[in-house]
Amino acid sequence: MDSGKEKNRTGEPEPEEQIFGTFISHAKGFGFVEAEGFEEDFYIPAEDTMDAFYLDRVQIRPLASGGGKRREAAVVRILEHGIKQFVGTYEQSRNFGFVIPDNGKIGTDVFVPAERSKGAVTGAKVVVELTSYGDERHKPEGKVVEILGHINDPGVDIMSIVRGYELPVAFGEKVLNQAGRVPETVSEADRAGRMDLRDLQMVTIDGEDAKDLDDAVSLYQDEKGLYHLGVHIADVTNYVQENSALDWEALERGTSVYLVDRVIPMLPHRLSNGICSLNQGVDRLALSCLMTIDGKGEVTDYQIAETVICVNRRMSYTSVKKILEDHDEAQIREYEALVPMFQQMERLAAILRERRHKRGSIDFDFAESKILLDGEGHPVEIRPYERNVATRMIEDFMLAANETVAQHFYWMELPFVYRTHEKPDPDKMKQLATFVRNFGYRMKVTGEEIHPKELQKLLDKIADTKEEMMISRLTLRSMKQAKYTVECTGHFGLACRYYCHFTSPIRRYPDLQIHRIIKEQLRGRMTEERVRHYEEKLPEVAKHASKMERRAAEAERETDKLKKAEYMEDHIGEVYEGVISGITQWGLYVELPNTVEGLVHVSALPGDYFYYDEGTYEMVGKESGIVYKLGQRLAVQVKSADRRARTVDFMLPVQPDQG
Repeated sequence: MDSGKEKNRTGEPEPEEQIFGTFISHAKGFGFVEAEGFEEDFYIPAEDTMDAFYLDRVQIRPLASGGGKRREAAVVRILEHGIKQFVGTYEQSRNFGFVIPDNGKIGTDVFVPAERSKGAVTGAKVVVELTSYGDERHKPEGKVVEILGHINDPGVDIMSIVRGYELPVAFGEKVLNQAGRVPETVSEADRAGRMDLRDLQMVTIDGEDAKDLDDAVSLYQDEKGLYHLGVHIADVTNYVQENSALDWEALERGTSVYLVDRVIPMLPHRLSNGICSLNQGVDRLALSCLMTIDGKGEVTDYQIAETVICVNRRMSYTSVKKILEDHDEAQIREYEALVPMFQQMERLAAILRERRHKRGSIDFDFAESKILLDGEGHPVEIRPYERNVATRMIEDFMLAANETVAQHFYWMELPFVYRTHEKPDPDKMKQLATFVRNFGYRMKVTGEEIHPKELQKLLDKIADTKEEMMISRLTLRSMKQAKYTVECTGHFGLACRYYCHFTSPIRRYPDLQIHRIIKEQLRGRMTEERVRHYEEKLPEVAKHASKMERRAAEAERETDKLKKAEYMEDHIGEVYEGVISGITQWGLYVELPNTVEGLVHVSALPGDYFYYDEGTYEMVGKESGIVYKLGQRLAVQVKSADRRARTVDFMLPVQPDQG
């Protein structure tokens, strides 16, 4: 019988193997442990949790396999509690209160004695510090340490998510003082020794509301027809010195966070919107990747240099799209001097994209959702956020620069931070193949390997079909998350061997970190001692940055879910046509055209007893033979929406003769 333990070379289980991990609780009493050194989580039955609390660090003992697919284990020791505070909604009882956690994984409410409630009233959003974690007979106990406001006050709902994810909002005094000492203009001393590119025609192209402009682009074609592409990135490290308060704060934050109604920046605005932003018509310091590219899209030569630049125009994606796609005469007149460069950029971007496409790079072209809020923070519209010729163009140029820089430093054999993306899990690929078969598409999944080209072919086939958005999103979900590593193991999604993040040092710490390495190498200061310093430091930087990126993505996702649920509260009873995007034993997930996803609970499926067939990923009626498949179109009626749980529930529409 497999004990779930790692085997030694004789095939016998190791004696008393110690397995440690993080406990993830479930509202129904059982839990899972993400164990260190194991790919798969362990399932912890309710009777074997030892009352471990959400995110506790625990030691576990594998249990004899019960024949299920997932390995089981029992918690044998709780080593330390993972959370000290959480955010929730306060409910007042006669002489005490309790708090319902926002995070559904904390499967219990928490008792708060009246004298420790800070005067909170029912419906207040509060931060609670745990004073006892509870046991079989007692609920966990806590005290209110902060009242964020009432659940219905504008902005309190999102602030609750910000606090729940422990996202740092305000900058400390030391950091702000350092930012305050940063100059507002580039000095003569700063320009010294840099390549002067101020006469080179260049632009920034961003969204209308962007204020932290960290990349500019330039392009010209020579008499041989070769393209000379310059990607010029703000030299943030000139103002953020290693080990300064600013640097430690940026490292700690890891990334800027973009929520529905606010941006939580990695660096104070004085830098991100000031001296580090590549504003039009002013001198700025940059790190430039200057590439020579032939007609096939191959980078035949390049130079990475410290430069001083001056952006000619600050362009928006909308304006560039109007020039290139809509041939808008007013825009063409206004930017007349730049139009030839934009036309060349469009041609070069198409060449680069075609080259990437040939090697199998996967291009997800589905629309993200854009949630529009009114002045009170209520959602008034959810619409797809479209990519266009200009957004793709900038994307193509940034990819080229990121690849060029990564390849350069890989062959120099210097410590570096790469952006890597592992091959997907074969089981998930088989599930995806089953899903797309329902639409009549074929996908070749052989053995343990899948080439990115297979996924790319699938995305090509579904382009401009009704199901494009749905299949694209599910394909993305079936893949692993990209992360930061010190080993250059390649990027599956981009089908390339060398990749890094070089182009956004204002809002991502890994970019800032590699800018330092690049500059030390350019200046001949990469001594053995500095190499050792980076070898020691970078693994932790990469690990922490990946973790902060995940935290930011989760907070962004939760605010989206919250606002989508709030939006659907005004549409209860309305009927929509959606697509079945997920099937589990508890029901069907249906996604609407506006990207809102909701659940039709299995008990709400009329006319039969339905069960989930794991082998075919279908929901099957026992007597009727009715089958619900992934990707199937389904009319649904909005049954309820719960802002607190951030969920939407659907049911099948009531037919008039049934009503």
